[in-house]
Amino acid sequence: MTDVTVTTETVPTDAGDARITWHRAREARLLLAVSHGAGGGVEARDLQALAAVLPGHGVTVALVEQPWRVAGRKVAPAPKTLDVGWRGIWPAVARPGVPVISGGRSAGARVACRTATELGAHAVLALGFPLHPPGKPEKSRAGELLGAGVPTLVVQGGNDPFGKPEEFPEGDFDMVEVPYGDHGFAVGKRAQISQEQALEIITAGVVGWVGSLGPGRIGHG
Repeated sequence: MTDVTVTTETVPTDAGDARITWHRAREARLLLAVSHGAGGGVEARDLQALAAVLPGHGVTVALVEQPWRVAGRKVAPAPKTLDVGWRGIWPAVARPGVPVISGGRSAGARVACRTATELGAHAVLALGFPLHPPGKPEKSRAGELLGAGVPTLVVQGGNDPFGKPEEFPEGDFDMVEVPYGDHGFAVGKRAQISQEQALEIITAGVVGWVGSLGPGRIGHG
């Protein structure tokens, strides 16, 4: 962690002030801008694990708190408002001048997919993509994922009630499964892997995928 600089920045958007916590790699070749879901913040275990590991692999991580969280509200606004907040932070994450991976967990993953082509993201990282509401597989959001238009990695818990890995359609995206993981990648006491191992599966999968994003695979930008 000695090569990582951590700073915080407030960014005004049309949806209110957002906050970015930067975990800067010393010599970054990529930048991952990643936001939280509708039920939590950037303290989520997967986001913190990525912020700790990726800078050591040449990837600066920008943990983005949406305006509704910064304002202290407990309920996320409508998807269109989330998109407004994400568009507002984009100039700040594009400022360092390296290719930007647009990412998020749960609702944040949907935002990243919906706006990727418009904003010129080079790839999308979708953590716990909510393929459908729990118990309602007929209300699929697969169109958002399949419409991202850039290289996409989905990291999904094997027991995610919002969509298990085998429920996902065929499509132009990569998948990393976290065995026994729920929507927040928590594993139960009866799981055959530890919580630490589950997080290692996430970070190793993302590190490997990021390493594959050579010029031939990188999307718009």
